[in-house]
Amino acid sequence: MFRISNVALALVVAGMSVKNTSFAFSPMASTTSTAFGISRASSSSPSTAPCDNVSFPFLVTNNDVTTTNCKKRQMQLFMATADEAAAVPSKLVRKPESAVEITLTAPGTATKAAYDKVCAEVSKTISIPGFRKGAKIPPAVIENAMSAKGGRNSLRTQAIQALLNQLLEPALKEEHNLEPIGQPKLVAPVEELAQSFKPGESIEMVVVCDVWPDISWSTVEGKEKPYYGLKASYTRNPFNQARFDQAMKDLAERYAVTEAAPEGKELAMGDSCIVDMTGFMAGEDGKTKGDPLPDAASGDDVEIVLGEGRYMNGLVEGLVGAKVGETRTVYVSFPNGLRDKTLAGKKAVFDVTVKEASIRTVPEIDDELAQRIRPGLDAEGIKNELRKAVDEQDSGEWIEARNKALSKALAEVMDVEVPDTLVTNQAREKYAQMMAEFRTQGMDDEEIKKLITPENFQKYKNIQKQDIVDDFKTSMAADEIARLEGIEVPAYQIDEQLEAVKKEANGEDLGDENMLRTKIESTIMRRMVFDFLAENAELDVQYEEEKFDEELLEKLAKETMEREAKDLKGKEVTNDSKVQVAEDQGNAEAEAKSAAEAEAARLKKEEEERLAAEAEEKKKNDRVAMIAEARRQPKSPEEDKVIAERYAAMDIDERAFQILLDLGMIELTPDPDSPDYDPSEDENLAPENVFSKN
Repeated sequence: MFRISNVALALVVAGMSVKNTSFAFSPMASTTSTAFGISRASSSSPSTAPCDNVSFPFLVTNNDVTTTNCKKRQMQLFMATADEAAAVPSKLVRKPESAVEITLTAPGTATKAAYDKVCAEVSKTISIPGFRKGAKIPPAVIENAMSAKGGRNSLRTQAIQALLNQLLEPALKEEHNLEPIGQPKLVAPVEELAQSFKPGESIEMVVVCDVWPDISWSTVEGKEKPYYGLKASYTRNPFNQARFDQAMKDLAERYAVTEAAPEGKELAMGDSCIVDMTGFMAGEDGKTKGDPLPDAASGDDVEIVLGEGRYMNGLVEGLVGAKVGETRTVYVSFPNGLRDKTLAGKKAVFDVTVKEASIRTVPEIDDELAQRIRPGLDAEGIKNELRKAVDEQDSGEWIEARNKALSKALAEVMDVEVPDTLVTNQAREKYAQMMAEFRTQGMDDEEIKKLITPENFQKYKNIQKQDIVDDFKTSMAADEIARLEGIEVPAYQIDEQLEAVKKEANGEDLGDENMLRTKIESTIMRRMVFDFLAENAELDVQYEEEKFDEELLEKLAKETMEREAKDLKGKEVTNDSKVQVAEDQGNAEAEAKSAAEAEAARLKKEEEERLAAEAEEKKKNDRVAMIAEARRQPKSPEEDKVIAERYAAMDIDERAFQILLDLGMIELTPDPDSPDYDPSEDENLAPENVFSKN
């Protein structure tokens, strides 16, 4: 049995509609748009069709290897006809879906030169009695010889092909400023043209071709740019106020001021102290001192801030009420996720001697403090910045709904015709992916092969067409907005995503890396553009609490009841058993409802876990991007100035801490009392940091 690789699937699907009646353009030279990962050329390039190709039928492959001599011979072919050709401009008619019909006229000198060129090339390879190989053979003799083999018009066909390859692309690009894409097609069959072709006489050739579309923007009254102030509405979960409040509290805590506590003052929540600590493993009762703890878990001159959830359970509570000079025995429990597995989840006993005590005052975040935190911002500005940061952490839950609403609004102020070539290419890619997924799911390769037919692909394309068209319009609009607004994707972000994709592929062939890189860049670019649009849009956001899926519950209950009813159907029910049947039906309904509720709860839990995982992944990616940006060198003078102003408002300790944090050399310790605290994150906490300042 043969095996189909994912790449092979893509090739099979891509090759389904290849015709022998098309010819190739040269590769695109440079890019100005990457919608769907497809590059749009911004400058013309010489034809790369091999000039020595005189094969039959009418097909020239898009060969990337072109020699200088080949180019010179092609130029010589029409050099004498340049003025004559310029006097006969092409005629162009626009067609739906960004297609054009172009009429090309080749002058008589060009048709003769093309025909003579083909004859000269064929005479080098053909064997005809009476002529030695390579000798100059009259065209009529060659035609008669080829006619005997069923190819009388072969020379004329190849001459027409040479003319098209030479004339079509310059006409589209230079005369009409259009970028051809896909495979052009002659309106009349090439065999029909060949019958009327006469060397030395002019000929008209009509070709249909898709061209790269242009965006038409609407004029919106009162708007500087049509995509500014887009009006859109979407529904999302409410703002996470609890997380915001905790973030505000943590920010204010960083600017707390301390003063020495009066002599004899008892420590209270909110105070801080300097202590010496000696730790022991606890016995089975959790009270008895056992072996001494590692030095990393004990220490002298340790600063402790008395606040909930800052340290291991029991430490702060054991120090409340203590005075300077007092030694207390404190019973604690280490977090289960502690990196040092010898301590994780274990109980311990500490002798703690209070050496100093201070009263901490946490300030309100007012305009004065805001200036210290971020020069140029007032208290409301700080809150807005923090609110935005908190909301971005939850963006995975609602960003898709926002972008969908913006896409709909964007479609109302722009228009673009999508070429069928692009629709077909994207449908092929999606179709190949679907076939690959079938194989991954265990479908036999023979069955997959049966599905890969032109008829099945066409049905699939028709189903997917509208989604592909809508997505392309959005992609192209995003590319254009990025160009107009100067939005660029940092190279390091593309590199990071590329490495992540490779890692996830786990060695599977991902195909052309440059194409993959282009697609990654396009995806990131779209996200950046939609963030830009959102900042300049008039968004009507509806906040709704997540609702229990009543419809799903009813559906599951109904299906269960139908199964139960089917089981009961056909059973003979006597008068004596009717009561029992009624009870059975009642029980079945109750069980069905219970099962439906359990299933709905399970689905809800899975969805919550998925959203949480996506949010966490985004948080990590944002952190990596922030660190990379901080480490990027060199920086512009303007960037250096902003950084200097930011750090200037901090004292030495805080400045050092913030620089290390920005560079990714340290991480903030999670707050166990936070509603979003994940115990698994304790895995990142080393024992020596357990008692460090938060």
